[in-house]
Amino acid sequence: MSLSLYYAPGACSFVAHAALELAGADFEPVLVKLHKGEQRSPEFLALNPRAQVPVLVDDGAPITQIIAICLHLDARFPQAGLLPVSGLARTRALELLAWMNNTVHPTFTHVFMPAKFAADEAAQAAIKAQALQQYRGLLAELEAVAAQRPGAWLGGDRPGVIDAYALTLLRWGGFAGIDPTTLPQTWALAQSLANVPAVARAIERERLKLNVYQPTAA
Repeated sequence: MSLSLYYAPGACSFVAHAALELAGADFEPVLVKLHKGEQRSPEFLALNPRAQVPVLVDDGAPITQIIAICLHLDARFPQAGLLPVSGLARTRALELLAWMNNTVHPTFTHVFMPAKFAADEAAQAAIKAQALQQYRGLLAELEAVAAQRPGAWLGGDRPGVIDAYALTLLRWGGFAGIDPTTLPQTWALAQSLANVPAVARAIERERLKLNVYQPTAA
């Protein structure tokens, strides 16, 4: 059975990218250049009419939405420990994964792409300012979660999809002017994850810089 991952560097598709590497999967990485509009090509729209990454194609079947992809990979590669196996630990992990995807991620979308939500420039500025304040608060919540497990992975005994999502969300904060080092537990987690050889391969392939914060960032 063949696997292909359609990804964009630094997007939430990094979570699936890291998961595939952690699982030791044999897969084809397919770069989608969002800035060139490749997500709107007929070929890509045939895989995902919503024109979004990631798309995981498993033996010809396209799978979209990061939570669905994470659960699919967890079931396909149970030996990888991408999520806890069962019980309350799995429930809590899924709870955290859903919060990241349904609350934290959309908030950053309002920071990074306010034009999606208003045509007026003044309204866009207001949306961005409010969303940025909310995003700071959400990263503070993530920091509190990481502080409960200092030096440990968020989803269990092994690095997995929740840690990859935490790294992604923290990294995005840098683009919004949030210094990741002000969130020391989450920053330590991100650094530890980046040093895992499998995750390092995904980072290298996407050519990502872990800390993109600049003091002058808006």
